[in-house]
Amino acid sequence: MTTGPRHKLATGPRLHTQTVRAQRRSSHYAHNNTRQHAHKITVIQTDHTDVKGKRDTAKELVTEEMLKEVIDVYISETDNISLLDIPSSVVSVDADDAEAIIERNTQYAEVCRNRMGKDMERSMQTLNGSVKHKHVQIDGMAMVDTAMTVSPWDMYDTLHSPEQDHTVHSPEPEKLNYPDAVVYISRGAERSMLLGSTASIASAAGSLKAMDLFGNPLNSDLQIIMHSEKFQYCLLVMERGILGNIFQPNLAVYRQLPVLEDPDSPAKPGTLEQRKEDAESCGSPALQHLWTFSCELSIGRSVSCMAWNKKNPDLLAVGYGELDSSDLKPGLVCCWSLKNPTWPECVVHCDSAVTSLDFSANNPSQLAVGMHDGSIAIYNVQSQDKNFHVISSSECPKKHLGPVWQLRWTQQKLSLTGEEKGEALFSVAGDGRISSWFVLSSGFDCIDIMKLKRIHNIRKKAGGNTDKTESVLSALTPGLCFDFHPTDSSLYLAGTWDGHIHKCSCSNSQQFLETFKKHFCPVNCVTWCPLSPDVFLSCSSDWTIQLWKQDHLQPVLGFSSQRAVCDIKWSPKWATVFGAVNEGQLEIWDLNSSILDPVAVQPAATSVMLKTLLFASHSDCVLVGDSNGQVTVYQIKNLSVGESSQVDILEDLIRSAASK
Repeated sequence: MTTGPRHKLATGPRLHTQTVRAQRRSSHYAHNNTRQHAHKITVIQTDHTDVKGKRDTAKELVTEEMLKEVIDVYISETDNISLLDIPSSVVSVDADDAEAIIERNTQYAEVCRNRMGKDMERSMQTLNGSVKHKHVQIDGMAMVDTAMTVSPWDMYDTLHSPEQDHTVHSPEPEKLNYPDAVVYISRGAERSMLLGSTASIASAAGSLKAMDLFGNPLNSDLQIIMHSEKFQYCLLVMERGILGNIFQPNLAVYRQLPVLEDPDSPAKPGTLEQRKEDAESCGSPALQHLWTFSCELSIGRSVSCMAWNKKNPDLLAVGYGELDSSDLKPGLVCCWSLKNPTWPECVVHCDSAVTSLDFSANNPSQLAVGMHDGSIAIYNVQSQDKNFHVISSSECPKKHLGPVWQLRWTQQKLSLTGEEKGEALFSVAGDGRISSWFVLSSGFDCIDIMKLKRIHNIRKKAGGNTDKTESVLSALTPGLCFDFHPTDSSLYLAGTWDGHIHKCSCSNSQQFLETFKKHFCPVNCVTWCPLSPDVFLSCSSDWTIQLWKQDHLQPVLGFSSQRAVCDIKWSPKWATVFGAVNEGQLEIWDLNSSILDPVAVQPAATSVMLKTLLFASHSDCVLVGDSNGQVTVYQIKNLSVGESSQVDILEDLIRSAASK
């Protein structure tokens, strides 16, 4: 047993502690008010649960007796207080009252089964709806057969009865409003009147007018059918099948395939043998007419430019525009397919006369179009809707101030190593600028890679030698044509209005690398030879054609024509063959046969002037555009090119001519 005073805490419903304090506090903290001496200790019971503020620390004097004093503290727990009691709805089978609960549940289930409607199973007082099978959710359709007999007179009287007009006749259909800038020609409605001849082609307006003349109540239904995509696709398939049969002999010649004989036509004796003999006989070169790309939209418009699609060799883009007339009409672009020479695949109406166009190689559906007012537009010819327009330079502050005479998509190096290349669009225009175009988030923009400065005078040194580095340069001269080198895309040739041909580089926009002078009239076209990269041709309004080699400042060979030469192109298959057109005739030259006269000549029709030409990329054919809006396809026959390499023959001719 321990000695000393002991103080026990009273037990109760709460947890209490014993507090020892010195008798230096006020009288309301103690049970009696008698003052004790400084060493007397008072035991006070305090309920800590009722104290919410911060208690002051009592300061008291600790004596030696207080340190030796032993105090016992007893701690006890209070009773548990239940704040929330949710009885369980699940009872273990091992519980003491499990049998009573099971018996009570059984009685409740029996009561529910005996009630009418069994609504107690859903814990609600609503009635159950009638259950239906999923296959009978709708009422059955009652069908009744009715019939009547009418005569043609009854139908006529009913149709023309005045009191029946408001019910029989449908309202007049609204006319189609095509936008002025771009129009897509529906290929089903416009050519539904095709009768198997190139002359029997009806346009969309003609077809709609013809349907308006019929006063039948099915007019609106017919128009809905005519303009439906499925019907137009069916017309497309049927039309191409018919045209394939009509143009099969000419298309077979174009594609160098055998011509199929019509089994229904009466075969004349010796016809097949005669054709074989004609094919085997080696006559003089000639041009055979195959077909003509023409429709009522292009008749009367002058063909200004042509370009093949670089991915689809059967797709041809043709630009139309009156360039020589003072009254400039809006331009037109038609995309023709070899599968249908009678009507274009798509038609684009432009605000100004079309002067140039070219297809992109990376995006074959994008067609760049240059116009007479200096604007450049890019169209998506594969678009399914009626809006082909992609982007235009009409709002660009750096747009050309003169006609865009030529456009060209070309591959340019993106790095110094030349491994990465990107496609860029270049243009040459009548304002004397050669520009490179690119697309920004704000629109179409360009940078000038060369300004064609006019050579005003050439100073001469003593002795009559010409010093080309002392040229006096003045205003810009209009650029009419250009062409990029077939192997080095950073080099290009530019033909000007002054008759000069400048060799330029994309990396030097200040100076010409070389200047070739021979023509004294505007240079209408300049083109590199695709098979011999060091050779190029030029044609001019001075009635001459010049053959150049890039390391010679003077032409190697010169050819004369009867009129101003409008266009000239190399053959993509033979290095010694090229074609040229003047206003009066088409000329095919073969330098292996003659350097004095063309081997084949095709005169133009009466009152028609030839404007441009283009060789077929995969055939022995040439296409010629004229002032009447027609593009004629000719096959070059009996052209003996020899068995030796055409490039070697051309090089020998150039060396022989240069040595003279």
